[in-house]
Amino acid sequence: MRRQCWNLASTTALLALLGSGIACDKKEAAPPPPAPAATPTPAPQPPAPPPRNPDDIPPPDDVKAPPADATKTASGLAYKVLKPGTGKEKPTPTDTVEVHYTGWTTDGRMFDSSVKRGQPAHFPVNRVIKGWTEGLQLMTVGEKARFWIPADLAYGETPAGGRPAGMLVFDVELLGITKAPEPPKTPEDVAAPPKSAKKTKSGIAYRVLKKGTGKEHPTADSTVEVHYSGWTTDGKMFDSSVARGQPATFPLRGVIPGWTEGVQLMTVGEKMRFWIPGNLAYDNSPRPGAPHGTLVFDIELLAINK
Repeated sequence: MRRQCWNLASTTALLALLGSGIACDKKEAAPPPPAPAATPTPAPQPPAPPPRNPDDIPPPDDVKAPPADATKTASGLAYKVLKPGTGKEKPTPTDTVEVHYTGWTTDGRMFDSSVKRGQPAHFPVNRVIKGWTEGLQLMTVGEKARFWIPADLAYGETPAGGRPAGMLVFDVELLGITKAPEPPKTPEDVAAPPKSAKKTKSGIAYRVLKKGTGKEHPTADSTVEVHYSGWTTDGKMFDSSVARGQPATFPLRGVIPGWTEGVQLMTVGEKMRFWIPGNLAYDNSPRPGAPHGTLVFDIELLAINK
C-alpha cells in the first residue's frame, strides 16, 4: 500500500528525510545516531587547606564536638574544666584578664596560640568575641577550661579578613584578673547645665571642675590625651575611659564638633564638664549605636601632643 505524503514544511518530525520538497513512497530513514554523552564537568573543589605547621600545638581528641560530659549554657556555649582554679573570684565584663590560650577549628587546625608565642594575652573581658566574654566569667584564677564556641558567638560562618569560620575550640587558662576602676558617678546636674555654667556662641555649656596647671591651650590641629566619661541627659553612661582604666589619645579634628571646640578651652591638668547639644554631637552624622540629643561629658586634659 502506498504511503500518504506530507509536505515537509508542515511538520518538523520528518526533517531527517531531506532530499526533495515532498517525501513520498520512500523508505523511512534510519534515525540519526545518538549524540555522544557529554563528559560531566566536575564540580569546583575548595582549595586545599594549608598544611599544619609542625610546631603547632596538637588539637584535643574532642576538638570536633563537645563530649557528653561538657556543660552547655543557654547561649549554646559548651565547656569543660581541665584544671580547677585556685581562687574564688571570677572576672566581670569590665575587668581585664591575663590568659594563656590556644584555638583550633573543628578540623583540628590551630589558628592562634599565646602558648606557642610564649607570651600571655591581656584584654578587657567585654572586648573579645561573645563566647569568650561569657566563658571567662565562669572561670577563677588558675583554672583551665576548654570551650566549644558556636559560630554565632565567635566570628560567624563566613567571616572576613581571614578569621576562622564556624565553631571554634579554645583551651583557656586564666592567669590573673585586674579589677576595673569604679565607674564615675552620674553628675547631679546631668539633666541640664546649672545657671553658673558658661555658654559658647555655638550652644556648648561648660563649667570648670578642676583648674589646670598649665597655660597652653590645644588647637584644632593638636592631638590630645584625655580621661573622659559621657552620659545622656537621663543619667545613662555610654562611654568612659576612666572605667576602662586607660586614657584616650586622638586628634581634635577627628572627634565630634563639640569636643573639637570644647577641649580648646582647656589647659593641661584642667577638668571640665560640657553639655554638648545634639547638633554638635551625633545627631547630624549618626553612627550605629551612638547616643542622640544633648550629651554630657566630664573631660580631663592630661597632655597636648602636637
